[in-house]
Amino acid sequence: MHERSSVDELAERLRSELDRYSQGGKLPSSRALVERFRVSPVTVSRALARLAAEGLVVTRPGAGAFRARPRTAPAPAADTSWQEVALSADGTADLVPRTVDASGVTVSLAAPPAGVIEFSGGYLHPSLQPERAMAAALSRAGRRPGAWGRPPLDGLPELREWFARGIGGAVTAAEVLVTAGGQSALTTALRALAPPGAPVLVESPTYPGMLAIARASGLRPVPVPVDADGVRPALLADAFRATGARALVCQPLFQNPTGAVLSADRRPEVLRIARAAGAFVVEDDFVRRLAHEDAGPLPPPLAADDPDGVVVHVGSLTKATSPSFRVGALAARGPVLERLRAIQVVDSFFVPRPLQEAALELVGSPAWPRHLRSVAAELTTRRTALTAALHLELPELALPHVPSGGYQLWLRLPDGVTETALTTGALRAGVAVIPGRPYFSAEPPAGHVRLSFAAVAGTQELAEGVRRLRTALDEVLTAAESGRQPRPGL
Repeated sequence: MHERSSVDELAERLRSELDRYSQGGKLPSSRALVERFRVSPVTVSRALARLAAEGLVVTRPGAGAFRARPRTAPAPAADTSWQEVALSADGTADLVPRTVDASGVTVSLAAPPAGVIEFSGGYLHPSLQPERAMAAALSRAGRRPGAWGRPPLDGLPELREWFARGIGGAVTAAEVLVTAGGQSALTTALRALAPPGAPVLVESPTYPGMLAIARASGLRPVPVPVDADGVRPALLADAFRATGARALVCQPLFQNPTGAVLSADRRPEVLRIARAAGAFVVEDDFVRRLAHEDAGPLPPPLAADDPDGVVVHVGSLTKATSPSFRVGALAARGPVLERLRAIQVVDSFFVPRPLQEAALELVGSPAWPRHLRSVAAELTTRRTALTAALHLELPELALPHVPSGGYQLWLRLPDGVTETALTTGALRAGVAVIPGRPYFSAEPPAGHVRLSFAAVAGTQELAEGVRRLRTALDEVLTAAESGRQPRPGL
């Protein structure tokens, strides 16, 4: 073949000779092809590139050209559509179909993109966590005799005693079960107290993770509104009469998201109403150890004033330590304790002993009270700074209640501003906030957002986050005035 031979001709010759080589076998070098066909190196390169584009050869820089292995036909796409029927069919007409929607939980668990200020977090910033104390506690726990053996099913006796003392009243260690954090305890409690399809009364607004548990268990959450003094007793009594529910889930101390504390006069009323309805009260006492410096004396848990076993108490160390330090407790009195115990054993056997031993080491160390005092002071500073910045920079956002414990503020949006518009605009401006809709089990009365002041690095970041939120709100208000929609979020 002469130098003038076209790339097409050379490619055709090579194509016809490919059967001489095994699959994956190496073709002659470019220099050999140049000499054999008397063409230029450019012609050889282009011809090989054409065969490579056709999938007939593979070229590897520095190694040469090889006959390509035959492409295997892609496997047919799996058909999983049958699962839609299997997951939706409950077999009984009067049961509520189960749905598992974790979106209300993951929004506060997922880390925001780099550079975005985290007003959405539900845990302490690493700088507030007792990392050194936890590491030392875990190290000491791992060296304890028997630390890696099987623990008692109900939990280590010393740890159960510690939780019982924290509840107070007549609660004993024998009435406490150690759990893998508060979420696990809530799941066990709801499964124990209500069968699938049953109603369960919940505060409105309330913790989305609890609503997710209820719906995943096939329960029907029924809202009972709260105000600055907690759940409203008259509406609670109405809800029990209307639904026949046998359980109420509430957060009497620094309620999530409002920060409300159940008032002294309502505490006995709630227990009396539940007792008259033959119902349990699941007390989610999740942030008792995150009281602020100006909180004053805290009311005891409802379980401390409950001789009749109405209250199933849930407590946890997680919020005051780290999201990975998942140690909590269930406390109950009467036959329900045995049901709670049985469900927990079936679900998870027991909480790993090294983690229980580490919890004992931590709460028994001098570092523990120092940590709680430090966190109380820092949360107070942050709450004050965020509240002042909001009043100054974002007066349009109503803040009806400033809590003296916990880690969040609950803000009502002005009329005409939607949660979706503000949260997406905020993310575009570089700050992540949580919309209010997931906190309601029914239609919300207004738009809200929740701002956490615990997950950020400090007061400077709080101020910058408010500034960015101001930018987002200005964009939303401008768009509303001009009748256009804000640009899509990130």
